[in-house]
Amino acid sequence: MKLIIAVLQDEDSSRLLSKLMKHGFGVTKLATTGGFLRAGNTTLLLGVDEERMQEAIDIIESVCKSRKQLTSATTTIGGVNHGEYSTYPVEVTVGGATLFVLTVDQFLKV
Repeated sequence: MKLIIAVLQDEDSSRLLSKLMKHGFGVTKLATTGGFLRAGNTTLLLGVDEERMQEAIDIIESVCKSRKQLTSATTTIGGVNHGEYSTYPVEVTVGGATLFVLTVDQFLKV
């Protein structure tokens, strides 16, 4: 058995949860926060039999696509910090998922 830990954007979590459950995967959802863009994340825990591991990964890849997003970056005016800031748009890549796949030695339901 494998444990897949998937960290993804909140924006993708509902669609992914629905699709995983539709295909018979048990999922535990944790609300988490990432440092990048201070945006909310979702962390999913999936206990998966080894023969279904690639199916679960394929489902995650089909829902969690990388995309471009504009955000504001802040800089000081004149290079000196006098409380005056200027903001400008910056394009960043968001989305996708970070997956950790671990081997599970024992699985119990008590």
